[in-house]
Amino acid sequence: MIGIDTDLHLLIKEGAWRELKAELTNLDIPTIVFFIEQSNELQSTILFRFLSREEAKEVFQELTPSKQSDIIEGLANHANRLSDLMNDMNPDDRTAFFEELPGNIAQQLMQLLNPENLRQTTQLLGYPEESIGRLMTPRFVAVKEHFTVSETLEHIRKFGEDSETLNVVYVVDRHWKLIDDIKIRDIILAQSDDKIADLIDNRFVALSAFDDQENAIKVFKDYNRVALPVVDSVGTLLGIVTIDDIFDVAEEEDTEDFHRFGAIQDAVISPIQATVGFLYKKRIGWLMALVVVNIFSGAIISNYESVIESVVSLIFFLPLIIASSGNAGSQSATLMIRAITMGDVQMGDWLKLLSKEILVSLLLGITMALGVSLVAGYRAPEIMVVVSLSMVLSVMVGSILGMLLPFIFTRLKLDPAAASAPLITSISDIVGVLIYFSLASWFLGL
Repeated sequence: MIGIDTDLHLLIKEGAWRELKAELTNLDIPTIVFFIEQSNELQSTILFRFLSREEAKEVFQELTPSKQSDIIEGLANHANRLSDLMNDMNPDDRTAFFEELPGNIAQQLMQLLNPENLRQTTQLLGYPEESIGRLMTPRFVAVKEHFTVSETLEHIRKFGEDSETLNVVYVVDRHWKLIDDIKIRDIILAQSDDKIADLIDNRFVALSAFDDQENAIKVFKDYNRVALPVVDSVGTLLGIVTIDDIFDVAEEEDTEDFHRFGAIQDAVISPIQATVGFLYKKRIGWLMALVVVNIFSGAIISNYESVIESVVSLIFFLPLIIASSGNAGSQSATLMIRAITMGDVQMGDWLKLLSKEILVSLLLGITMALGVSLVAGYRAPEIMVVVSLSMVLSVMVGSILGMLLPFIFTRLKLDPAAASAPLITSISDIVGVLIYFSLASWFLGL
């Protein structure tokens, strides 16, 4: 075996590259690993560069983290070679490699992965399935605070081509800890010799890689951003999330809530792809439950048969009363579900919202009662008061039910979207029928 301090290092010193490559070909992997571990940074990088792709992959996985970092620094100006190395590694080896690296080095290397390997790596690194870590991209532009505007623009020209967005540039320290973000507009309008440190205020909004993706929707909405930085537990900048990614998440969440609101317990990604059996099973449970609920409406109506026989015109306005109650409830529930989902209201706001809903529903009921009273006055003036009062009370009850049910479901740790339109409509039907015929019996003395 050749000695580490003789042939290999001598060949490097003399620049005898062909002989060096030939010598490396005769060595096994453990010996090459030993030689590289005992070499300085320059020697390690040169030795590593003369390995074949397959040898480089095997050797790199066997090196200590500190020596891997040395080689990474040495290959900094040879990104294509390093990119091939990262993408060729086995997924579990690549993940173990990233876990051993400091956050700043891992972040730089993740930019070299192709989309599929990046997705696979973030998944294996342990980011929860619905976390920001699964959504972020490492393709962004970051600068140091000591850069001048001129240096920053040159840096952007050099590295900005592959960035997801150039609307915002991120400022980091030497350990890649996020300091601030700065709009490209502010950089362009500044003087060329201004320092980045003079343009920032150290106030920024960032997401944690372990935050839930729905949290990002709220943050984007609150701060009106096109992109947000993603950091780890110590503030190291790992990547960014852009507004188009958040739109996709929001669309998926809205679709899921819409399906649940329509009384389908689980969201169906594509009805075209879903089987008949799947669609049947997801809908029949709710519909059968609502049939049972609606039986109560029929029972109440049958209980007032004598009232209906005495004043047949009551039947004419019954569908109008119960439909108005259900529509008002569904409308109110839709607004509350959206507000809860988007985080616009909290559980503690229910009392304030209840008082407001009472007033709003009263005004709605009175307005609708004025309209129906014109019809009742023409067709059945003897029950005009009953119809008008029933309209006011039914609309109020339906609206209040629609507002409260999402809060109740949330308190019970159920999805508020489960307070679906058919459920609210069915309950409103029962209440509307009860109010209508009870008022008729009392007012008409029947």
